Amino acid sequence: MGAKNNTAVRVSEFIITGFDHLSHQKLLGSIILIAYVLILFFCSINLRIVVADRRLHSPMYIFICNLAIVDIMFSTSSSITMIAVVLAEMKTISYNSCITSMFIYHLGDVTSCLAITLMAVDRMIAISLPLRYNSILTNTRSIMLIVAAWIIAMGSMVPITLTADSVSYCQPVIRYVFCDYPAMIRAGCMDPEPYFQIPLLMALWLWILGGHFTLIFLAYVVIIYTVLRLKDKGSRKKMFSTCSSHIIVVSTYYAPKLVSVLLTRIGVKLNLTERNAVIIVPSILPSLINPVTYCLTTKELRTRLINLLTKHRVAIKHERLSLSLNLLSRLF
Repeated sequence: MGAKNNTAVRVSEFIITGFDHLSHQKLLGSIILIAYVLILFFCSINLRIVVADRRLHSPMYIFICNLAIVDIMFSTSSSITMIAVVLAEMKTISYNSCITSMFIYHLGDVTSCLAITLMAVDRMIAISLPLRYNSILTNTRSIMLIVAAWIIAMGSMVPITLTADSVSYCQPVIRYVFCDYPAMIRAGCMDPEPYFQIPLLMALWLWILGGHFTLIFLAYVVIIYTVLRLKDKGSRKKMFSTCSSHIIVVSTYYAPKLVSVLLTRIGVKLNLTERNAVIIVPSILPSLINPVTYCLTTKELRTRLINLLTKHRVAIKHERLSLSLNLLSRLF
């Protein structure tokens, strides 16, 4: 690691200055707040529908619930800080809160990665082995896979957290918009580049050697092979439509990261505004698209959402009618 500066001190809090140079801070803060509220709404709707309906207690919907929980955790770790800084003008954050937010943010990122992988395997088994699907992927096995994914994710956070916690700082200033590993490392009094080797090695292990990218790639190879063997065009269309939600989720997860890597690792010079934009979009967009996609494109969830909203509207009308009748009875 890089040598530490002799003037380094142990800070108790940070000042987040990533938004200071923006001219429309309130507008950006409002957009982030609206996006965060929508994330909470759609994730909660998905969780409520699946938990309340025993007919949806199956591996596919268990994985959807897991992703909803991950999206809430991931978006909260960054959005709360950004909303507090921009709208509440609370620019300071304690050291413990910052490193905790960093831990939760990257934990959410890794668990999202693993959750998407499990969902790809689920779709592969459902399409290629439909008759054996229920015996291969039971609810118990699905929950065990989810627990294993969370354990792997938490274990992968240990070296990153210990590394960030070992850094000393010349001044308690974070020039970015929330606390993540790069922001904390770049705030230190040393050359940050050597410190990025750890997350880089972990990413390579998780995405390639650990099987994330490999499993998703192989899953879709099997799915495409299985679907193309079907003679009925209607069956082909139906099979592909069952994967449409997952394809959108995978694309939303990878696209911002790919743009970020291309812009920051191939020598493109980004100013602070552009760099913060590259950070904000991946922290909010996937968590917003994921629950909306599954809620609106999955027939069972969409149907139950419509029924839920219809019942709620009828209940409101009934309540208003009762209040009106009560008022009339009091008057006469």
